[in-house]
Amino acid sequence: DVASILQLVHNLIHEEKEEEEDNRMQNVGEQGHMALLGHSLAAYISVLDRDRLRKLTTRILSDTTLWLCRLFRYENGSAYFHEDDREGLVKVCRLVINDRYEDYASEGYTVLSSMQPVIYQSASCRPGLGQHLCSQLGLPLSSLCTVPCNTVFGSQHQMDVALLDKLIKEDVEAGKLPLLLIANAGTPGAGHTDKLGRLKELCDQYKMWLHVEGVNLATLVLGQVSSSLMAATKSDSMTLTPGPWLGLPAVTAVTLYRHEDPALSLAAGLTSSQPVEKLRALPLWLSLQYLGHNGIVHKIRHATALVSDLNTPQQYTLIKTIWHGHCQVEDELNSPVVVFRFSQEMSAASSGGSVEGYCAGEKEVLDAFNRWLGEQLAQLVPVSGIDVVELEDEGTCVRFSPLLTAAVLGTQQKDVEALVERLSELVSVLSSTMCLRQDFREETHRHSPSLRYIEDLSWPGLGVVRYEPQSEGLDESKRKQEVQKINSELLKKLQELDTDISFSTGPDFGTEQDCIFVGMVTDDVDISELVDTITALGRDIEESGRLLENMTEVVRKGIQEAELQLQKANEEKLMEEGMLRQLPVVGSVLNWFSPVQSSIKGRTFNLAAGTVCLCVWMESLEYPKLHLVTNKLSFFVLISVTSTSSFGQDIIPAEYLITGRT
Repeated sequence: DVASILQLVHNLIHEEKEEEEDNRMQNVGEQGHMALLGHSLAAYISVLDRDRLRKLTTRILSDTTLWLCRLFRYENGSAYFHEDDREGLVKVCRLVINDRYEDYASEGYTVLSSMQPVIYQSASCRPGLGQHLCSQLGLPLSSLCTVPCNTVFGSQHQMDVALLDKLIKEDVEAGKLPLLLIANAGTPGAGHTDKLGRLKELCDQYKMWLHVEGVNLATLVLGQVSSSLMAATKSDSMTLTPGPWLGLPAVTAVTLYRHEDPALSLAAGLTSSQPVEKLRALPLWLSLQYLGHNGIVHKIRHATALVSDLNTPQQYTLIKTIWHGHCQVEDELNSPVVVFRFSQEMSAASSGGSVEGYCAGEKEVLDAFNRWLGEQLAQLVPVSGIDVVELEDEGTCVRFSPLLTAAVLGTQQKDVEALVERLSELVSVLSSTMCLRQDFREETHRHSPSLRYIEDLSWPGLGVVRYEPQSEGLDESKRKQEVQKINSELLKKLQELDTDISFSTGPDFGTEQDCIFVGMVTDDVDISELVDTITALGRDIEESGRLLENMTEVVRKGIQEAELQLQKANEEKLMEEGMLRQLPVVGSVLNWFSPVQSSIKGRTFNLAAGTVCLCVWMESLEYPKLHLVTNKLSFFVLISVTSTSSFGQDIIPAEYLITGRT
């Protein structure tokens, strides 16, 4: 029944709720419910009769297309709605192939062999986009040309236009056909915009198709738009992702394009004669009406304002900003993306320390520190939407891109203020740790060979050490076991200390084992005292282990000697009482007529001296105990015996159980 099926779905959703409590959840408000309602309405509408369905879907599609073209300043455009945000570009490429190769519809891919098509993309494009295009279009990877971004002027994440011009000329001379250029209005990593105006001129020169994508296209709805971004409205096509920009769940991406031949658009799959496919626009149609023009502009403006709140002059004193926004050219507005990176130079300047001599693996260490910074910020202020990005030249950086996250997470100005506060605290800790890493290494070397410094450049913390026991005569396997045992016990004792420093076993998939990973520290930590404490605790654990081994050997020898004396005493008792008393029936009668007065003789020995002496320990005739006395510890060893009249018989000398220690 329906209730059971819905309960099953409910159980599946909440099955792993406890494990996912820390995950950031999308803030689904009334606008989100409108988008979700569109999917169920589309299913209901699809059962209408064909004529009514065709009229309704045509109205929904034309309305949504008109609104989007007006919002994003894209005149006379058509729209293609798709789930995969790469699918629109694939269909656009098919359209261009059909347009540039006249016989493609009849001859197929054979016409491409005479003049190989070339698709150009920036080195800053999202990874795998070009390969996906080639696989979907059946083109060889040689048809993909990646243009570097090493420009003399402007941003290092913008496509090199001069080099692109050179590459196109070389391809034309080689008999290839320049087909399409993919440009960025906000690169996936840094949020930079290519020189779209110059790229459009170059595309017109070589009759190439210009496609633009990126998060900065969202700012086209604002009243004031930069001149470089306005050039995107003159492109041949562009892909929009209004879902994350406006906080709308399960809303399709949209590719706006201009082409005069509807037959080619139909052949490429950009338009469809099936009314049901046009219903993909229904969730967006409902959401755009609910938000209205002012609501849409408000959301985009709010996201860009959050960037201004983070980009205050005080932040430049906390971290070295690699860049903020685009390159500074005339009438250029700031990008709605902030990317920053903690630097070693900044740590030295802020803490007053010196990091000279620490050059090996500097970039890898800084990558680890910045990865830790991004993860901590995302954990401390989850609504901020902070994430970590890997950039080819700069390495690991921290990114704040509210256009992608603010509407989804509900980020407000107070969240940015909390982010700034946490950022200030964490940068201070990073600076202190970076400056003290070299001192920690030198102090560890001073305690060699007991303490060994382990070089792990990927660890975001003070450093990694391992306590090495000074034991001789052990084979490699036993030595490894001893190292593992001592360092495991040492880690427990360090974690019990009353300190803010974190000690751990390191990352789960790390290469180093049996080590102590020391985390971030503040500038008031005494490195010499910290290393002395680690060494002293390790030495105590090592010495106590040796004492226990020696004590075990003494106990073993003492028990063996006590067994011999007990056996001798048993023999003497046998000679004293005679054989008749050992018989079960006769012995009982003799003991009744003539009782024998005797006491139970136990044995004690001193573990320190290793000597055995006689003592009397009255407990039970059937279950005596051997009392082992030491100067510090007391061991109670239970000896299992038979419940016969002669308690000394059948003593089990194999293993003695130590039952308590005080």
